[in-house]
Amino acid sequence: MIDVSPEVFLVSRPELDYASLAEYLYRVGGEGWLDRLERGEFDAQNLAEVAGRLCYRSWEPGLNPNVTRVRTDQGDYLANILASAHGSVLEHAQFSFVFHNVSRVFTHEVVRHRVGAAVSQESLRFVRLAELPFWFPDWAKQDTELMGRAVELLDHMEEFQRWAAEHFGLDDDGASFGEKKHRTSFMRRLAPEGVATGMVWSANVRTLRHVIESRTAAGAEEEIRLVFGQVAEIMREEAPALFGDYVVTDGAWVPAHRKV
Repeated sequence: MIDVSPEVFLVSRPELDYASLAEYLYRVGGEGWLDRLERGEFDAQNLAEVAGRLCYRSWEPGLNPNVTRVRTDQGDYLANILASAHGSVLEHAQFSFVFHNVSRVFTHEVVRHRVGAAVSQESLRFVRLAELPFWFPDWAKQDTELMGRAVELLDHMEEFQRWAAEHFGLDDDGASFGEKKHRTSFMRRLAPEGVATGMVWSANVRTLRHVIESRTAAGAEEEIRLVFGQVAEIMREEAPALFGDYVVTDGAWVPAHRKV
């Protein structure tokens, strides 16, 4: 048994093609907006602003006769987007995370968030478990008797995985991949649901706001609270204008603007 901790890695973020965007803005008379823009650092925010301004042709006053003034500060503009629940423009910006050393308890819960999300999960039908990485919360580690019994149980389960691999001859010369897959699929049934694994999880900003709120709430499962607390910290750095309205209390991230 290996003692591990869940980790979050941001592996993909939006990237705008500013040359192509400039061509479009020239055609609609909005090139002045691009001159005011801070390029590169906060592309997710820039993309959300592009989508929002396109809806109303609000690049400059007068381009839409109904628009006589525009917000020139991006922070103010996006704050109004959140306050008015214009959440559809947030769906264009997507981020991808690797969740490392998360349990099947975690993955069973996070896959419930399907709208605006994509999932690729390590398959224990193919990946053989020679060891059983496992996360223990701090409160459990402080219980000596509990830890002794839990580690003993995990060691027995880990030993079974190694025994079964030898019993089935999975490392013998000539063992086919199809046979390995078949036996490994059976062997995973004798592994605990808390075994640490990995997944890639991608979500757009609108979905991220919802999942961060719901999965850091006090009533959420403790591992998922830990992971999405990390996600929330990352997103506040990545897009402060889109994630700066949260108030954090005892690990719970509560937005000022809900159901955007």
